[in-house]
Amino acid sequence: MPHPASIGIVACSAEGAALCYRTICSEGAALLGPHAHPQIALHTHSLADYVVCLDRGDIDGVGELMLSSAHKLASAGARFLICPDNTIHQAMDYVLPRSPLPWLHIAEVVARSAAERGFRRVGLTGTQWLVESEVYPDKLGALGLEFVRPDAPQRAAIGRLIMDELVYGVFKPSTVAYFQQVIEGLKAQGCDAVVLGCTEIPLIIGDENSALPTLDSTRLLARAALRRAVAGG
Repeated sequence: MPHPASIGIVACSAEGAALCYRTICSEGAALLGPHAHPQIALHTHSLADYVVCLDRGDIDGVGELMLSSAHKLASAGARFLICPDNTIHQAMDYVLPRSPLPWLHIAEVVARSAAERGFRRVGLTGTQWLVESEVYPDKLGALGLEFVRPDAPQRAAIGRLIMDELVYGVFKPSTVAYFQQVIEGLKAQGCDAVVLGCTEIPLIIGDENSALPTLDSTRLLARAALRRAVAGG
């Protein structure tokens, strides 16, 4: 087997990036042998730098931060890049033409998984920035999949819970219950799956406690990166 390609992780929030990194490392053995995984390089700017840009709607500024990480990872030997943060994928149209390396797009990975599993109408969860964007609608629509957003008060509440708790590694039973309530509402609106579109959400919600089958964006991206690395990048 050829040596797997090195993966570059453009990180944003710590908990999601850590879960993505752990998944690549822990699941690498199934493809590469005991204790084996591809080489991985990770770089992240301060989350605060991203939040400043997002709060003022400066998507190009988000893209510049991502590109800064991309160039550092290219210098470190990465062959391709992933970003275990759904929200900042809003900047990918800015990033891709300027990037030193190719990327896997998290929403494309999730949309393909949804289509392969036969889902037709999925609910979206994630930060308010993400859910009100076209990151997932564009990729789901390209595959003929429908989507449902939570209502405006729910989007705002979920956004607060993510940014005030989950990104800090704070996981409260009341927050789990709130996400479960939102997912039950999406099911009532005809959804047959739910996108866990913040990379921290899988730390509290999964198939075992969700009213709908889950599309775990963090682990799906990690597994897609692992397959690409094993294939040589």
